[in-house]
Amino acid sequence: MSNSSGQDKQINYIEFNVEHISRAKDFYGTAFGWTFTDYGPAYCEFSDGNLKGGFAHSEGVRSGGPLVILFADDLADTLERVKKAGGKISKEIFEFPGGKRFHFVDPEGYELAVWSDK
Repeated sequence: MSNSSGQDKQINYIEFNVEHISRAKDFYGTAFGWTFTDYGPAYCEFSDGNLKGGFAHSEGVRSGGPLVILFADDLADTLERVKKAGGKISKEIFEFPGGKRFHFVDPEGYELAVWSDK
């Protein structure tokens, strides 16, 4: 059997366990313009326009694990949007071979990063 979808062995969905789904929606909607579909009080699907994922209600969040990295055309503007939405910058913009990035902690306690090749 072959997979003709072109998605074989690719990351297809990311799920965050969160204490407050509404807080996660407010943050990611404001900072990144994500859209949401609610599936009852304990689950919400998000879309960033490219990848889908979910926010699942959980008592207690364990941060750590893989670092999710987003892309931005305008890194400085995105950093300001993250701060205005309530994110805390954990690493200011720094250069690395191939671009620049910063890290932030969202209101639920997850650390993510944003990079740009500009």
